[in-house]
Amino acid sequence: MHFPVTAAPQVRNAPAPRGTIPTIGIEEEYLLLDPHTAKPMAVADAVAAHLEGSAQVARGDIQRELLSCQIETATSVCSTLTEAEEYLLNFRRNLDAAARKSGARAAATATAPRIDESYPEVTDKLRYHQLKASAKGIVADQFINGQHVHVQVPDKETGVQALNRIRPWLPAIVALSANSPFWLDRDSGFASWRTISYRRWPLQGCAPLFADAADYERRIQRLVDTSVIIDRGVLTWIARLSDHYPTLEVRAADVQLQAQDAVLLAALVRGLVATAVAEALAGQPCPAPDAEVLDAAVWQAGRHGMSGRLIDPLAGVLLPAAEVVSQLLRHIRPALEEAGDAEWVDASLARVQAEGTGAERQRRAMEQGGLPALLDLYAASLTAEP
Repeated sequence: MHFPVTAAPQVRNAPAPRGTIPTIGIEEEYLLLDPHTAKPMAVADAVAAHLEGSAQVARGDIQRELLSCQIETATSVCSTLTEAEEYLLNFRRNLDAAARKSGARAAATATAPRIDESYPEVTDKLRYHQLKASAKGIVADQFINGQHVHVQVPDKETGVQALNRIRPWLPAIVALSANSPFWLDRDSGFASWRTISYRRWPLQGCAPLFADAADYERRIQRLVDTSVIIDRGVLTWIARLSDHYPTLEVRAADVQLQAQDAVLLAALVRGLVATAVAEALAGQPCPAPDAEVLDAAVWQAGRHGMSGRLIDPLAGVLLPAAEVVSQLLRHIRPALEEAGDAEWVDASLARVQAEGTGAERQRRAMEQGGLPALLDLYAASLTAEP
């Protein structure tokens, strides 16, 4: 793949953005795997206890996920890419040590390459037991990990208008983030099997268009009132407004092998949301691709990642994946430059071009050395620095 972007030096630290640049936050989910079999291990309690005993990790940084073989974290509110990267690297180092003390290995892969036939242990929280009761077969396979990016928006009304405008570009984020090719002891044939697996929840893919914030609230409340979803947390669209923070939350990405991959996606999402906010405030028309074409574009991105062709949702035609990403870069370039992120993004995309997405790196490891090589990749990538 080739990204025709402006040549840039390999720089790590982007300048601090000015006051008008939205802040960001990143959530990451990790799997805890057996170091010999690569199967998930239900040791999250032990790992969390070790993390809580670390002077480098705050108790609030440690979050539990649906299954007892998962651990999650969320950065603090970050103004710069450097802040986000440093937080993730610190947590990942401590997670690696805590997992090893518990006899496991932490892995930033978006699917478990192997699983046991028995039903997984669910984290002992009321909401997770409710999820199991409402969707037992889906929860049984929920060995999937995502990366969520929160981007500050001025207010809910503007957030809804920005949500409407980012929809055509979300498949490109799915493709760039693809990091889950293996499932049930075999290659799934998809670069992001997580994307495909996640579509089994009641609300999937891109959110519909909303007239305004009142329309957003009315339609969500109607969904909750049906009792098909247990609460607003099961709004499983790949982008939505946060109920807890003044942010637009993009949930399209697989968790990333390396912290710098995660920060690249966060930079792109911030540029995308900032561009959408500017367009909304300027009263520019909102793109409205056909819903079925947009849905197909997400599926196609999950299938090929960056190794094939993606649907240009606005034109409705197949293009080389790199060309679609280049369109995204041109679209958000002013926002990247205003934030001081443009050179960092260009350099990071050049590295992805050279090394491949997480899915490509996982497949290469498996081809070269089988399961041991794949486990080595997980271990080396978790704490890798730029």
